[in-house]
Amino acid sequence: MDSDGTQDARGTHANPVPRPAGPPAVPAVPPRPAEAPGVPPRPDGTAFLAWLRAPRPEAAPGVWRFGHRPRPAEEPEVIPGRQLIGGALIAFLVGWLIWSLLWNGYLGGWWLLPLYAMIPESWVEPHSFAAVVVVYAYYVVIALIIMVGVGRLGRWGEIWRRYGPPAWRRTPRTNERPPAPEEDPAAWPALRAAGAADAAERLAAEARQGLMRDVDHARIARAWQGVRTGRHSLATFTGAVLKDGAAACLHPSGARDLPTRVARHDLLTGQVRLGTTADDARNPYAYRGAGLGLGPELLGTSLLAVGPAGSGKTGSVVRPLAESLCLHALAGRAAVVVVGGAGAGLGPADAYDVVVRIGNPESVYDLDLYGGTTDPDEAAAVLAEALVGDLADPHPGSDSRRSTTVLAQLLGPFRAVHGRFPSVPELRQLLDGAPGPLDALRTGLQGSGQESLLRELDARARQMGQPGDVAGVLADRVALLDRPAFAGFFDTSGQSRPFSLKALDHPVRVRIDLPERGHADASRMLARLVLAQFTASVAVREDRSLFACLILDDASGVVTPEAVRGIQRLRSAHAGVVLTLRTLDDVPRPLRGPLLGAAGCRMALSGLTPWDGQDFAEVWGKEWTEARDVTDRQIIAETPAGKAVHMLRRVITGKAPTARAVTVRQVERERWSASELAHGVPPGHAVLSLTTVQGEHAPPLLVDLRD
Repeated sequence: MDSDGTQDARGTHANPVPRPAGPPAVPAVPPRPAEAPGVPPRPDGTAFLAWLRAPRPEAAPGVWRFGHRPRPAEEPEVIPGRQLIGGALIAFLVGWLIWSLLWNGYLGGWWLLPLYAMIPESWVEPHSFAAVVVVYAYYVVIALIIMVGVGRLGRWGEIWRRYGPPAWRRTPRTNERPPAPEEDPAAWPALRAAGAADAAERLAAEARQGLMRDVDHARIARAWQGVRTGRHSLATFTGAVLKDGAAACLHPSGARDLPTRVARHDLLTGQVRLGTTADDARNPYAYRGAGLGLGPELLGTSLLAVGPAGSGKTGSVVRPLAESLCLHALAGRAAVVVVGGAGAGLGPADAYDVVVRIGNPESVYDLDLYGGTTDPDEAAAVLAEALVGDLADPHPGSDSRRSTTVLAQLLGPFRAVHGRFPSVPELRQLLDGAPGPLDALRTGLQGSGQESLLRELDARARQMGQPGDVAGVLADRVALLDRPAFAGFFDTSGQSRPFSLKALDHPVRVRIDLPERGHADASRMLARLVLAQFTASVAVREDRSLFACLILDDASGVVTPEAVRGIQRLRSAHAGVVLTLRTLDDVPRPLRGPLLGAAGCRMALSGLTPWDGQDFAEVWGKEWTEARDVTDRQIIAETPAGKAVHMLRRVITGKAPTARAVTVRQVERERWSASELAHGVPPGHAVLSLTTVQGEHAPPLLVDLRD
């Protein structure tokens, strides 16, 4: 308000309205702005279209295909710069010497015979213009012939490519003309060919206006794939696109992107960039300097990453992979479960649909102890793996069959009487052999016609206290979950919101936080439970076109014989796991080889111990290489002319004249030795081997995870 009681007519800082000098007779109404003050203008779709139209050539496994420029398979021979320039200069001097000898007649006049044979005798008159032109043209031709010869001899073309204008242009020129509609991915040619031209035009228009994102494109492409396979009708798809445009076929959460991104993603190829392949002689030449990208075609063979604390497992590997799979889930192409300690930095809670904070009273979701199954035998097998899987004999062929039998003898009768599985306190009482709960089950089963379940209870009663009975061990493990911190979890009465891994039929994003600080043993047991439920659930999915992935940020104490067998079966179920370990010592010695063999992608980070490096060196095997034994013997000049020649060679090459004897032989050597893995991997780097679900292999690559 002003001093005279009138309100100031100033506008906002974005659209200031000057105050009139005097009171007008009729107040002036400013024109209505096109947009609200302070709202930035709508971006156009230039950046999105450039991303969509960028080249993505076919490449070897693990190569970041976005904007990739393929390199030759073999490294070309590179001449040292000093030797190259010295040779070019000498070739120029040789050419100059030859021309001088010809011009001054020291080599005779034979080189003019073709000229005399071509021109008539009337042109040889003095001061004849035609004679002058022809003669000097002939001189130019001879000079060019000499120049071409010495240029090839002195490698002038290589100098031009290495130091001339071609080397100044670091970025290749791109054709800025838009591609033809039938080749433009932004025009959706597949939709037009199928008769959905209206939907294609709507999507193309929103892409040009900047209303489409990479997740939108991937999600709509996934929905169109469902139309092609017959899961959805063309009319339903077209109607959704015409109604919502780029927001059609949304994820059930309604999200079209993640709150934040820490890595580079290319949803068109499904890759996430983890780093850059080092320009190292131990890497194949075609990989050097190329980006490293992982996608479902590689994660489908599972990934094992081993490195000490602080080597970058969580920040450089787990977090980008979890972020990528969450984007795939928003696009309707994947389901992901990320398991780690509370506060491990696995991404914000807003990036997930379900966040299970075990041991935290504020957790909205609970974890289903029995994996959502109604089969007592299946529930007993999964629960036995979680409780005592690490106590089973780690040698191949062993199992936890006795523990499974004990649990099945109790779970089946309990479910038949109560219509649900027992809670943690109830299961503990049954395993302890308390007479009250067992008698109540027997009373409930009598007269129900389920004599087989009564026989199960009788068998359990006979085995109690016998040597070799594992019920006591199971009860001790269940006691780890029967703690006050977990009082509100693992509820089976239906009063909580339990999450079951049976939900992996849908593109769901799940994060499970384990209470590692105060309950380390319980956390390892719960990690085994999630892994066992995951391997059991993905094998019975109806829709296997959805890629399912489990990420375990710390797999210490999780690897068991049954877990290794389950990981081996994931590839055929279009699923995979990502496991990280601080050291292979966290895995029983008999299981290290099978685990490394079950994982198609293996990563050894910097700081690995030599004994861990020995296991990686064995699984990566050996290769035939060409060993060159070079023996140099310095040549001693005896004459002044020889000494002068040797001095000239030293000036040109920078080396003393020597006589070299080279012996070439084929030898078999380790791709990466244990010593190299322990001491030759720089900080922030890792050695990674890859295998695709189609069986293509990439040799161990030294990768810079910081780039």
